[in-house]
Amino acid sequence: MLLTAEHISLNFGLKQLLDDVTLYLNEGDKIGIIGINGTGKSSFLKVLAGQQVPDQGAVSLDPNVQVSFLSQNPPMQPGATVLEQVFADFSPDVRQLMEYEAKTMLTRLGITDFGQKVETLSGGQRKRVALAAVLLHPADVLILDEPTNHLDSDMVLWLEDHLRKFTGGLIMVTHDRYFLERVCNRITELSHCHIRHYEANYSKYLELKTQQEEMEQAAQRKRQSILRVEYQWIMRGAQARRTKNKDRIARYEELKAQTGPETDGAVQMATLSSRLGRKTVELENVCKAFDGKTILDHFSYGVARDDRVGIVGPNGAGKSTLLNLIAGKLSPDSGRIDWGETVRIGYFSQEGRELDPEQRVYDYIHEVAGQVKTKEGNFSATQMMERFLFPKQLQGQPIGKLSGGERRRLYLLSVLMEAPNILLLDEPTNDLDVTTLAILEEYLETFPGAVLAVSHDRYFLDKMAHQIFAVGEGGVITRYTGNFTDYLEKRRQEAAPVSQDKAPKKETATKPARQKKLKFTFKEQREYDTIEADIAALEDQVASLEREMTACGSDYVKLQELTQAQEEAKTALEEKMERWLYLTDLAERIAAQE
Repeated sequence: MLLTAEHISLNFGLKQLLDDVTLYLNEGDKIGIIGINGTGKSSFLKVLAGQQVPDQGAVSLDPNVQVSFLSQNPPMQPGATVLEQVFADFSPDVRQLMEYEAKTMLTRLGITDFGQKVETLSGGQRKRVALAAVLLHPADVLILDEPTNHLDSDMVLWLEDHLRKFTGGLIMVTHDRYFLERVCNRITELSHCHIRHYEANYSKYLELKTQQEEMEQAAQRKRQSILRVEYQWIMRGAQARRTKNKDRIARYEELKAQTGPETDGAVQMATLSSRLGRKTVELENVCKAFDGKTILDHFSYGVARDDRVGIVGPNGAGKSTLLNLIAGKLSPDSGRIDWGETVRIGYFSQEGRELDPEQRVYDYIHEVAGQVKTKEGNFSATQMMERFLFPKQLQGQPIGKLSGGERRRLYLLSVLMEAPNILLLDEPTNDLDVTTLAILEEYLETFPGAVLAVSHDRYFLDKMAHQIFAVGEGGVITRYTGNFTDYLEKRRQEAAPVSQDKAPKKETATKPARQKKLKFTFKEQREYDTIEADIAALEDQVASLEREMTACGSDYVKLQELTQAQEEAKTALEEKMERWLYLTDLAERIAAQE
C-alpha cells in the first residue's frame, strides 16, 4: 500500500466538502476521481498530496514513497526560465543528467523555448511546464489535477500512453472520458461529501452505477409501499397499549424517518436561441499572420445553419484565432468576413469573460439578461441559475468563492443567456464535470443553429462533430467529413506508406478470389422470423414483473423472487437484442449482395 487517507473531513467556509472519507492506494492502482463541479475534488487532491491539512483524519505514506503533485493552477517561480522551473525541485547534479530528457518532454508538450521566462507564458503553457516537471520527478505516486487541460489531441494520446506504462500509483481528476476509460482501473465518485469506489474503468463504472441506482430506486419503492400499508394500519386506530402494536408503530416511525438515496443535481439546459436567417457568416480568402508567422492562408468557408464543426490541431496553430475572426474580435490581414443581419454569436472563449471575484453570482447573470424565453416558457435569471445548479444561497455569494469548474459553468450560462444562434466554443470541456458535459452534448444535438468548437476532448468531438477542420502548418486548414474517430482513421490511412510488394499487380498474374455468398442457415432464418415477437414478449414480461413488485406490498420473500425473475428477464432481453442486431445486419448484407 502506497498511500492511506482515513476518516478525512474538510470544510470550506460554511460548506462541508468531505465527511469521514477514506481512500487507499496500492501499487498499480490508477484512480480517476469524478464528481460535479464544486464537490471538492481539487481540495481532496490537495489533502492527499499533503498541500492542505484536513479538519479531521490523516493521510499517511510509506516512508520511502515519493509523491509528485500537479495542481490545477501550478505556482511558478518569478524570474525563472522554463528549464529552471522544471528543475526547481531537483539538485544541480540531477539537472545535468536529465536535461536532454527534460527538453525532449517539453518539446513533446509544445514548449520549445527553454530559456523563456515563465511569467511570459500563457496559462496553458504554464500548466504544460508544470506537467513536464511532475512527470520527470522520480515518483511512486502521481497526483494529477486536470492533466489533459491545454493539451492538443496528439499530446493527450502521448500522455495516455505514458500513464498506462507508469507502474506506481496514480490518482487524478479529469473530465476526459476516453482518458478515464483507457488509463484508470478504479473510479472514485465524490458526491454529497462522501466517496464511493468502483473497481472499474469508466464504461464499467457507468454500468455499475446504473445497476446501483436501479437497486436503490427499487429499495425506495419497496419502502414507500411498506409505508403506505403501515400508514393505513395506523389510521385504522390500532391499540397502542399492546407491546406488539407499540413496536410496530416504532418501526413505522423509524421507516418514515429514513431518507431516499441522495442523487446529484443535473444541469437543465433549455434551448435558448434566436431566429437565424439564410445568411450566416462567410469567410472569403481570409489571411492572418502574427509576427511574420502565417496563421490563416487564403481560407474560405461559408458557415451552414446546421454546422457541427470540430476544430483540431497543435497548440499555437491558430484554432482560437479562427474563432476570434468569426466572432469579429480580430480583423483579417486580407480577405473579407461577412455576417448576416440576424446572426447572434455566442462565444465561449478559453479565457472566459473577465469575472470580478467580488461581484455576486446573481448580479453577474442579471447583467446579461433578467429573463429569457425558451421553448419550455419564460425563465427569470434566478430560475436559470437554479437550473445550472446555482441554488439561491449560492447566488448571493461572491464569484471568488466558486470553484474553477463552477466559474466555467457560470460563464457557460452567461453565454447561453444571450440566446445565440451561432455557438463558438473554445475548449468547452476544460474544468466542466462529466455530468455537465453529457448534458451539454445533448443540448448541442438539439441546438437549432451552427456550432463550431475547438476541443482536445475526443469523446466530445465524437459526439458533437459532423466534420473536422485540422489546422496545420502555414495556415492550411484541411477538412474531413465525420467525427474525430473518422478523422484519426483517415489520417492513419494518409500516413500509411505504400510498399512495393503491395502495389497492384496485373490481372493476368492471379485470379481474384471468389467471394463466398452470404446466406442464412435454416436455424438463423427461423430465429430471424420470430425474434421480434420474442423481444416483445420479454419486454411485456419485464413490465408485468415491475407491476407485481409494486403490488406485493411488504411480502419481502415474494419481492425478492420477483426481483430475481426481473433481472433474469432483463438479461434475456439484452441477449435477444444483441442477437437481433446481428441477424438484422446479416439480413441487410444478404439483401445488398442480391
